[in-house]
Amino acid sequence: MPFFRKVLVANRGEIAVRLIRALREFGIASVAVYSDADRASLAVSLADEAAHIGPAPSSESYLRIDKIIDAARSHGAEAIHPGYGFLSENAEFAEACTEARIVFIGPPADAIRKMGSKTAARKVAIAAGAPVVPGTEERIVTVEQARETAQRLGYPVLLKAAAGGGGKGMRRVDTEEDVAASWRDAASEALRAFRNDEVYIEKYVLEPRHIEIQVLGDRHGNLIHLGERECSIQRRHQKVLEESPSPVMLEHPELRARMGEAAVQIARAAGYANAGTMEFLVDRDRNFYFLEMNTRLQVEHPVTELVTGLDLVEWQLRIAAGERLTLSQADISWRGSAIECRIYAEDPANQFLPSPGRITYLNEPSGPGIRLDSGVYEGWTVPLDYDPLLAKLIAWAPSREHAIGRLDAALAEYAIGGIRANTAFFRQILADSDFRSGRLSTDFLVTHALACPPEVGLKAEAAAAISMALEQSAPMPVLSGPSASRWLSFGRESQLR
Repeated sequence: MPFFRKVLVANRGEIAVRLIRALREFGIASVAVYSDADRASLAVSLADEAAHIGPAPSSESYLRIDKIIDAARSHGAEAIHPGYGFLSENAEFAEACTEARIVFIGPPADAIRKMGSKTAARKVAIAAGAPVVPGTEERIVTVEQARETAQRLGYPVLLKAAAGGGGKGMRRVDTEEDVAASWRDAASEALRAFRNDEVYIEKYVLEPRHIEIQVLGDRHGNLIHLGERECSIQRRHQKVLEESPSPVMLEHPELRARMGEAAVQIARAAGYANAGTMEFLVDRDRNFYFLEMNTRLQVEHPVTELVTGLDLVEWQLRIAAGERLTLSQADISWRGSAIECRIYAEDPANQFLPSPGRITYLNEPSGPGIRLDSGVYEGWTVPLDYDPLLAKLIAWAPSREHAIGRLDAALAEYAIGGIRANTAFFRQILADSDFRSGRLSTDFLVTHALACPPEVGLKAEAAAAISMALEQSAPMPVLSGPSASRWLSFGRESQLR
């Protein structure tokens, strides 16, 4: 039986495609929303219905609560799935759904609000008895206060935005002379990114691993964890490669149990339900410290799905529909290893600048143990207006070494023309001896200084030649699989006008 008859997906790109395909699998009708820039998107092509919500800027479309609610009402959607980013961690949006008698597929608004502020989340974690990184539980309001706190904690310290993540509003400070400028920069960036300039200070943990724990809870008080994801490979504090299990857990499985118990305790203290993620730092001595909570589905959720065999989106739907969690902690086991790469339209040889433009050729890998969550197709124009994430390429295998080999082979097969992408950069990471041995930390990319090749995508001439050859050898399109999307999008485009 379907959990809902119709669900609106309040997002775009690969996560919107992932959700729409899941809804179709469960026999639930889907409604996509789109801005002017996404009129011909793959998500719009695949959805049963689509609603235009405004011009390209997200502030006028995907971040407009009123437009999202109006679209759900006009299309008769019973529930809204926010995906991640945009309104997914917005308590006002969750409340607006409730007021409109639309189910918000996510946690209660109170839990979002409680855990949405990093300083408030630290208080919850402390009350739950979980270890936190030494720092402040209140905002830093003056430069003098920042200097005094940094001196008390000892340099280096980290200035962090309280209202968001992704590395925005974050500055490492190594000396007293750097405090004033770093505090101003962090607060200014936080205000631009999150409309909140609240900044707090934490002690900077040297050479830490970034490990997160997936939690899952229903609205009846049942809570479990689904193990960890290693997220230490980061660029400018933004995750780019994730895996499960963490290499450190393979050697020290007792650490997973302790971190999982702490994650569940924090979630329970927050009154949490649905899927969520607790983020931790783990130091060289395997001490762990709570950082923050993400009150939504994570970008990297596929690696957890592949090693546990559980569909997180399915459980989100079941929990939102009021079902009880039928799984106990003893039911959860982990098999094999999964690694995910975030494929971006960016140029690693040019400071990872975005590479928007029309995709003139696309060859997507497949094979045993390979999963591709993609939001693009050949002929699609990657817009400048949003995050340049194109797809997530994930490999699963019985062992970590085998998963690395499968992922490397898939990256070699992934080819894209017309724009630059970061596939070759990931192959360099996978080939590194420290990565292969599991010696990871959040400064891995800085300390290893991997050389970026000047060409990581197909040149325009090569892409055009390949496309022409394919067209000559196969003049009739095959309307199945990912390649069908460009044909489907044209039909959808005519319906939307």
